[in-house]
Amino acid sequence: MLPKNIDRRHLLVAGLAAPWLSAAAQPAPDAQALLQAGGVVLALRHALAPGTQDPPNFRLGDCGTQRNLNEEGRAQARRLGAWLAERGLHPARVRSSPWCRCLETARLAFGEAEPWPALGSPRAGSDSANAAALIQLRGALSEAAAHPGRFEAWVTHMFVLSALLNVGTAAGEGLVLGLGADGAPRLLGRLLVA
Repeated sequence: MLPKNIDRRHLLVAGLAAPWLSAAAQPAPDAQALLQAGGVVLALRHALAPGTQDPPNFRLGDCGTQRNLNEEGRAQARRLGAWLAERGLHPARVRSSPWCRCLETARLAFGEAEPWPALGSPRAGSDSANAAALIQLRGALSEAAAHPGRFEAWVTHMFVLSALLNVGTAAGEGLVLGLGADGAPRLLGRLLVA
């Protein structure tokens, strides 16, 4: 249980480790310091978009057929962008799932978004396409890890992050990713701006 004088949201923003948080929610070292050091990816789940799935017959490129951010989600994405900008943290590259809720999250937080199908929802793909996307993501993470002093931002879906790391994420939560000694993706820190 969280002590009464500590707000869990502030711990996640700071990236402080705390034994009373569950393993899935426990942040690693300071997310800000990790991003400043670079050689990492800030992989974000899109901001709040009420619901659980896209409507039947949704179409990429047609936001009217998809589940989208609500006003709270838009405010959440703006807060994330402001938090990073206030600390002088600017990604060298911003990639996003081509789904509208991810693109909008990226554009509100960072002012730009490069659509990248590898970050797309695996719920819309075949098993072979999803496996190929994971290989692309691991390769891009390896490339990002080779560049200390800079970081990339990726905006994607809960299912992509779960497939990559086997962890859950909240709407708008960021995972700071690096590589383990074995070359596999490794969770280094978590970031959730309240």
